[in-house]
Amino acid sequence: MNTLQEASKLYKAFKKGGPSFGGWQMLPGTNHARAIARSGVDWICVDCEHGNIDDSQMHEAITAIAKEGVSPLVRIAANEAWMVKRALDAGAHGVVVPLIYTVEDAKRLVSSAKFPPEGHRGFGSPFPLQCFNDEPVAYYLQNANSTILTIVQIETASALEHVREIAAIPGVDCLLIGPFDLGNNIGRPVLGEMHQELKDAIEQIKDAAHAEGKKVGIYCGNGEQARGYAERGFDLISILTDQMGITTAFVQSLAVSSGKAEGSEDKSAKGYDGK
Repeated sequence: MNTLQEASKLYKAFKKGGPSFGGWQMLPGTNHARAIARSGVDWICVDCEHGNIDDSQMHEAITAIAKEGVSPLVRIAANEAWMVKRALDAGAHGVVVPLIYTVEDAKRLVSSAKFPPEGHRGFGSPFPLQCFNDEPVAYYLQNANSTILTIVQIETASALEHVREIAAIPGVDCLLIGPFDLGNNIGRPVLGEMHQELKDAIEQIKDAAHAEGKKVGIYCGNGEQARGYAERGFDLISILTDQMGITTAFVQSLAVSSGKAEGSEDKSAKGYDGK
């Protein structure tokens, strides 16, 4: 492995095989990012789609996470080349991209994430170097294409229809399932127990990814859900989202302190059993 790959905890986890667990950051703050990173996770997804994190805060979070030896991923808001560039130029070890509809969308994403001749990513930012091993800029240029992970969200009906073709695209490293959006988009929203059609779609995506030698990931709301998907062969699994986790911790502590612990509700996972 090159030194960029050695510095990417998620890249090494993918090479090793087995489940890789990560956290989901929606709230801004470098100390907040460090606190999650020190939990022992392999990666943290800095959520710039649905999270309360702007461009500057994303830059700061990426560096804080990387300096703890954890892989920073960034979920951008849309499949826009400039958004991919901003995330990777900030030092992200991988980019998570939502709302892919077609095979061409996925190909365009890969092109945005790769330096020429594999793509059209522009070169010039010095910031990624501090998020790996402070290599020279020329070394980063030569090795980023083989190190940076491109993670495609499969959450639309059209992407599901063409999932095997998307998985087969060179440069697509992982398919990530967002059960809520996927359920909404196939007419089976998650309203308590997950519908069998959605469960089947999730298995279809996993099988397509693995058939093409790619990884598959899924968003989970808690450790119990995450354990279940790990046992089913998923590779990239979130274990908790910060905002939900903080609320849940306070709910549980308040229940204990007020003598109402028995039967207290886990509000972070309400409405989603993860099955």
